[in-house]
Amino acid sequence: MTEVLDLKRQLRHLYKPDAKAPVLVDVPTMRFLMVDGVDDVRGPAFAAAVEALLSLAYQVKFGAAKRLDLKYPVMPLEGLCWDAEEGPLAPLEDARHMAWRLMSLLPDDVSREFVDEVRAKVAVKKDLPRLTDVRVQSLTEGRSVQLLHVGPYADETPTVRRMRTFAAQRGLAFAGARHEIYLDDPDRSAQEKLKTGLRYPVRPEKQGDPAGR
Repeated sequence: MTEVLDLKRQLRHLYKPDAKAPVLVDVPTMRFLMVDGVDDVRGPAFAAAVEALLSLAYQVKFGAAKRLDLKYPVMPLEGLCWDAEEGPLAPLEDARHMAWRLMSLLPDDVSREFVDEVRAKVAVKKDLPRLTDVRVQSLTEGRSVQLLHVGPYADETPTVRRMRTFAAQRGLAFAGARHEIYLDDPDRSAQEKLKTGLRYPVRPEKQGDPAGR
């Protein structure tokens, strides 16, 4: 009997963020297909990484339905971004070089070996230079602050400030890279209406902690 994972319902609290006010969420350890890069954000190198990641993600999904009797949706593209020189706690608006890690959620029941089998088949059919760079890796964020940003990606700073203020008022400080969940296609949606879930892991703030800036 085919198993169906309703990830959109199960993870609604993580993938349907509210735009009205920041909230605290507890994020479990999750597995992803991941691929990394530096600079060229949403340029040719970024686009090549997206194509490789999503091509593999969809073929793994189709293969799982046929061979593993497992059905699930491909969740929204998401990613981490941070200052490549100063690290994840430095304000991104000051970054000279930005590191990024694109991700696509992968169910626990899909093994690394199965992903590699599908990857080999995709490589025969498509010329995807970044395909070999896509890996399976877990991410642990734990307690995090989350908020929906509506508008261009370049205008995220005020939304991040709201999140930082919200965290500070609760004695918390950012403790990791910015996590973006791309809920709209920037090539199909008006820039002023783009929806992006923003998330930062947090921890108790210490006096003088630079993460609380």
